[in-house]
Amino acid sequence: MRLANWDKKYLWHPFTQQTEWAAREPVIIASAQGVWLKDIHGRRLLDGVSSLWVNVFGHRRPEIDRAVRKQLGKIAHATFLGLTHEPAIRLGKRLVELAPQGLSRVFYSDNGSTAVEVALKMSYQYWQLAGHPQKTRFVSMKEGYHGDTLGSVSVGGIDLFHARFRDLLFKGYEVSPGDVSAIESLLRKNHKRIAAVIIEPLVQGASGMRLMPKGYLAHVARLCKRYDVFLIADEVATGFGRTGTLFAVEQEKVRPDFLCLAKSLTGGYLPLAATLTTEKVYRAFLGRYDEFKAFFHGHTYTANPLACAAALANLDLYRKKTLMAQVRERADELAQGLAPLRRHPHVKEVRQIGLMAGIELEKSPGASYAPKSRMGLKVCDACLKRGVWLRPLGDVVVLMPPLAISRQELAFLVRVVSQSIDEVTG
Repeated sequence: MRLANWDKKYLWHPFTQQTEWAAREPVIIASAQGVWLKDIHGRRLLDGVSSLWVNVFGHRRPEIDRAVRKQLGKIAHATFLGLTHEPAIRLGKRLVELAPQGLSRVFYSDNGSTAVEVALKMSYQYWQLAGHPQKTRFVSMKEGYHGDTLGSVSVGGIDLFHARFRDLLFKGYEVSPGDVSAIESLLRKNHKRIAAVIIEPLVQGASGMRLMPKGYLAHVARLCKRYDVFLIADEVATGFGRTGTLFAVEQEKVRPDFLCLAKSLTGGYLPLAATLTTEKVYRAFLGRYDEFKAFFHGHTYTANPLACAAALANLDLYRKKTLMAQVRERADELAQGLAPLRRHPHVKEVRQIGLMAGIELEKSPGASYAPKSRMGLKVCDACLKRGVWLRPLGDVVVLMPPLAISRQELAFLVRVVSQSIDEVTG
């Protein structure tokens, strides 16, 4: 087929071994409706990972479609450097109203990596402006993931993704998530050098849906307050209802100094990210022009009006629909559906919070499959034959469907995954 050949000849896909890609028949998506994708052959596939964790209310949601079309009739883009516009203003107000108390300022960017970069640079510059130039280090979590730009990689902890670039990265401290004594000791000894702690609240997504112990996030937040260190909550993946509350930090009543948002912000329509912070941080950057305190950071498509319009329509749907109650219902149903897999001889662990789940495969108790076996991929290929699109993280089969998925569609997803694991593991 011509399109498939052109793809293999001209394109380079992210997080993809292109030798392997070239040997496979690509799935070329032509359209979508609700939680279903349709390829160029007319095959319907349930979007089991929300188009990489972004889709909320389904594809081609009429309310969001109308909002984007209406904005397109006005202006598609205007720079945010020296100008402003109504969609960005209204969205900023809405985000502050929704966010944990104390977060009062919104800085826009384009994606999760850039949202994290903004938080890192803001916190770093704050301490320079506040007369503590020695506070330059960051504390991050082992197996954490915050994006692929060099700043976000510097606070990442997945060797497979990050180790190769180590010589390009700034140095920091790394602790095991859940180890209370380790982070307490680290902050006690080094807080005068530390600008911020960065954490994925409750669950580390890209490392395979690894759950943190209950109370750990709240404990880290208390330590940050005690030792005068900022807390950066990376809710790029967990924000907007994925864990069962609008923001994951709500579950432990944590108020971070920085909140990084992206992915589901626009309902899966357009790239947009936001970094929220406090008035305390904002005011440190104020002064005369010739003091050069301003935050010298930005992007060409910062606060794109089309993306802001999509985000506003998406958030309107959260307000109009009983989505969070539905998410909690679906999460209970997902837990019930996955329960038999916890006893499967080739399943090491089932990890779930809200509508985020990871099923880790193993050859036998305590023995992993060899990487070349590609068992996670084989299970996802078996799902594909049955009408479900998934993308694994190594040998972890990830389920992260659109939040508005129906009871019947979720049951179909779980049934297909269970059948596929049985088939592939024998």
